Amino acid sequence: MILSFHPIVEADKNRLCAGRLPDEDDLAAIRRAEAVILPQGCSEALYRMARENCPNVFPNLDARFDYPGKCGQIRLFRELGVAHPASELYASLAEYRSRSPALPLPVVVKLDWGGQGETVFKVADAQEIDLALQRVAACEATGQSGFLVQQWIPDGRRTLRVTVIGRRRIVYWRIQPDPQRFGASLAAGGHIDPDADPDLQAAAQTVVDDFCRRSGLQLAGFDFLFDTRRLEQGHIEPLMLEINYFFGRSGLGGSEGYYRILEEEVAAWLTERQPYC
Repeated sequence: MILSFHPIVEADKNRLCAGRLPDEDDLAAIRRAEAVILPQGCSEALYRMARENCPNVFPNLDARFDYPGKCGQIRLFRELGVAHPASELYASLAEYRSRSPALPLPVVVKLDWGGQGETVFKVADAQEIDLALQRVAACEATGQSGFLVQQWIPDGRRTLRVTVIGRRRIVYWRIQPDPQRFGASLAAGGHIDPDADPDLQAAAQTVVDDFCRRSGLQLAGFDFLFDTRRLEQGHIEPLMLEINYFFGRSGLGGSEGYYRILEEEVAAWLTERQPYC
């Protein structure tokens, strides 16, 4: 029996766990299932329950829950030896003030949570550092803690997104046309280019393929940048910025395109596991 908690993916049995914790009925259904399909936004409680009680679970999101937040991702990059901008991690503002930051300006300050660049700030001078730390303090006042300070790297105002959906890889650039704006997300005014620099795209995809093989990840959007100074010297080195477990769908053909790919990949994943599920 195939069990799906995903509202779109139909299976032999479907259950919804949105807005609530999993219960004994969910556990019983999981234990009877040969395979479990989970939604992209499943809770850690549901994910752990599925992983501990069923041998086949899609998608594998171990990295998301074992290495939470942007700081957790940097720890994972370090463990796997993945090239990324130099980063200093801080559990709190108090820890930051008790240490001497080593990275020279300019830097990028990232709160441990948030997406679409809303909690990421480029800092070029002491005044901007103060403003960024005020935002950190405001977040800590709400119970959110943790941030990182990262080396700023000239990237030509573009980042590369590699979206992983099962075996599929969808790769495209996000380009910021406004030189006065920081960040290339679509929310910041960036636009998509799926065709530019295929050699750089291929290099980043190779990194992602190896990363997914070692981490098990099956559903995520990986962001990369390339140091323009290194490119001018002929060196291609994809630098992983972060992993997005909730990613935009504009570059995937919208929600319709995304769900089509997802359903195809779930079907392929199940076929690979026959006759066990």
